[in-house]
Amino acid sequence: QIMAGKVKWVTDIEKSVLINNFEKRGWIQVAENEDWNFYWMSVQTIRNVFSVETGYRLSDDQIVNHFPNHYELTRKDLMVKNIKRYRKELEKEGSPLAEKDENGKYIYLDFVPVTFMLPADYNLFVEEFRKNPSSTWIMKPCGKAQGKGIFLINKLSQIKKWSRDSKTSSFVSQSSKEAYVISLYINNPLLIGGKKFDLRLYVLVSTYRPLRCYMYKLGFCRFCTVKYTPSTSELDNMFVHLTNVAIQKHGDDYNHIHGGKWTVSNLRLYLESTRGKEVTNKLFDEIHWIIVQSLKAVAPVMNNDKHCFECYGYDIIIDDKLKPWLIEVNASPSLTSSTANDRILKYNLINDTLNIAVPNGEIPDCKWNKSPPKEVLGNYEVLYDEEMAQSDGPDRDLRSRSGQSTGVKGNRARDSGKPVLTTWK
Repeated sequence: QIMAGKVKWVTDIEKSVLINNFEKRGWIQVAENEDWNFYWMSVQTIRNVFSVETGYRLSDDQIVNHFPNHYELTRKDLMVKNIKRYRKELEKEGSPLAEKDENGKYIYLDFVPVTFMLPADYNLFVEEFRKNPSSTWIMKPCGKAQGKGIFLINKLSQIKKWSRDSKTSSFVSQSSKEAYVISLYINNPLLIGGKKFDLRLYVLVSTYRPLRCYMYKLGFCRFCTVKYTPSTSELDNMFVHLTNVAIQKHGDDYNHIHGGKWTVSNLRLYLESTRGKEVTNKLFDEIHWIIVQSLKAVAPVMNNDKHCFECYGYDIIIDDKLKPWLIEVNASPSLTSSTANDRILKYNLINDTLNIAVPNGEIPDCKWNKSPPKEVLGNYEVLYDEEMAQSDGPDRDLRSRSGQSTGVKGNRARDSGKPVLTTWK
């Protein structure tokens, strides 16, 4: 989403023409000073920039805010596929991280709901569905956002409209272009005030090889406007089940002042007061673990172009046992604001992201080592630094996953009253 380039405007008219041209190409101006103009670039524009056909090449002083094949993480089907592959590779290597319990479930890597691709995995899905016919599943189109095209089912007959060939008993999509994922619905979400919510967290990746990522401290919770019920009679009521603001803002009970949002810090305070500090710290440590493992899963296949960085929007749901689940990762998390607090958060997010991508506002140099000084991080904190983690030994992942959090310098984290992000995961 971002292109940073030094521009010397000749006239105001020339500037106006150029900006209009940029906007038509899907670029949105987010910052400007005398010499600089920064643009968030859409995912479609990125595809064009890196397309073999266009023959376009970025110069050393140009950076963009998506990796060429960012969709390996941000398309719902590819994210699950890459995480499954990652698990199998760790199993082959005999990694203790891939350990399973007596029921064959991953102990450490069970953070994505059971998911199948449709139409390809239809028969596998039916087999799984019949093991527990009373379960609820959620269907999502792979390439859409903002809750579009999502619905819940609890009977096989409910997906027949996507067409099932009765002769072959195989699932056939009406549109060969549109693939779906179907996932086991988390029907025991943690409720606050009787309402379901999820977490939107921002994660900045400056490089995949070596992996270096940052966690943004100012995430938020998105609440449904209608109280949650697992009743099958409410399966079609998206105001009960989907937290997307794009959906909830059309509800009768939507509050335009707070936008149905809580800050992550408020959630932490709530959980510490109701569940205890230790349990709350463990939950957030597990969320950080999930994020880094998902990035590690796609790192080998990601085109780590030196001109690129990316700010992802992670969607996490917490169940009533305080287990976090990764639902999806967004390539272009919404930067529009629905409330005054939202506007401040998004402004700071863009500002802090730019300060890491282009430290000190200097001319970008894609060849720099991408290790910004601590003072420019703003509300970001180092979540994982692969180079630093490797220096602490190969067992660091497992030690930390089993509760032995280590601080950024490799020392055991002391209880200072604040959560300590780690470089291990």
